[in-house]
Amino acid sequence: MEKEEILRQKHASREKLLAKWVLMNENAKNLVQKEIQMDHQTVIAWEAKAEGEKKKLLMKLRISIDKQQKAFQKIDSLEYKKKAGPLAPKPTTVRNVILAFFFGGLICTIGQLITNLFIANGLLDKDAGTATAAVLIFAGSFFTGLGVYDELGKYAGAGSIVPITGFANSIAASALEAKREGFIYGVGARLFMVAGPVIVYGTVVSILIGLIYFFMR
Repeated sequence: MEKEEILRQKHASREKLLAKWVLMNENAKNLVQKEIQMDHQTVIAWEAKAEGEKKKLLMKLRISIDKQQKAFQKIDSLEYKKKAGPLAPKPTTVRNVILAFFFGGLICTIGQLITNLFIANGLLDKDAGTATAAVLIFAGSFFTGLGVYDELGKYAGAGSIVPITGFANSIAASALEAKREGFIYGVGARLFMVAGPVIVYGTVVSILIGLIYFFMR
């Protein structure tokens, strides 16, 4: 009997295990999975050396073995979800929405108070907005460095990723994670991994808007 035919028979016999796969113990499952992997590697080696019609037949056999392996994995995945589903914690969507709204609004309110403070001290509205953005960026980075902003994120959720402070947090956090790699290839490189796309996008969009404004006025 040809070696290819032996593999086909083994493949066919494993198809019968699909119906009782859930009832099998882990050791038996592992043995079947190892057998599938070995057969798959064997067929790949034969396929690489074969030619013509034989190569096509081996390719079909390899694809069938792939599908069989995925079928077993799918059964395991569904069974895991079935068992883990009742044990999974219930989502707290309403609570998360309320906290995000509260903390996001609180950060924006603090920003408005800072703006009002700058205006009260003589800055123009436009200059006060720029100064406020600088203060919030510094605060987001500073509190990220202290670990306070990450703790806030555990409760605030999406409310902590409001523009400016959230962006400052993402940049500073990336830099802190890479500080062991040095200040240039670590901190500096990681800073621009996050900030780079934003800077490029902002620059390109500002140029386009400027051109549109220039030609339409």
